[in-house]
Amino acid sequence: MITKKKKPKFNVLNLGFFKSVKARWRKPRGTHNKKRMKFKWAGALPKIGYKNAAEVRGLRAGLKEVLVHNLTELEGLKNVLVRIASGVGGKKRKLLVDKAKTLGLRVVNLGGEKKEFVPRSSNGKSFKNDLDKAKKPETRKAVANKPKKGEHS
Repeated sequence: MITKKKKPKFNVLNLGFFKSVKARWRKPRGTHNKKRMKFKWAGALPKIGYKNAAEVRGLRAGLKEVLVHNLTELEGLKNVLVRIASGVGGKKRKLLVDKAKTLGLRVVNLGGEKKEFVPRSSNGKSFKNDLDKAKKPETRKAVANKPKKGEHS
């Protein structure tokens, strides 16, 4: 069985010195850039040699991934991972997940638990905000007017 190659992380040179720079790849273009000049200590550059074998390319956990939009696309699938399209709504998504389970397929992007439904008042704001305001601690003015420890009013 052919497995995917292990490849290094292709980071920007001096990544650790900057808080704002996230781990991502940018081609080194400076004239004196040590990474462009292929110094070994500067880290690896992406090259065609890191490409995986054609049989393994695009696999996830050894299985092919299929994008599904509706129930008809789900029928007849075997030995694949299912990814539900982002445009599919909640109701149809639930149907697709149930159907996939009955067919014995694994859904990749199930997502986390959905947020609970928060009813809205007539002005469009949620009742939850009103409850949060009721629970809030005392304001600064109220705290400033309180007598301090040891003082009597």
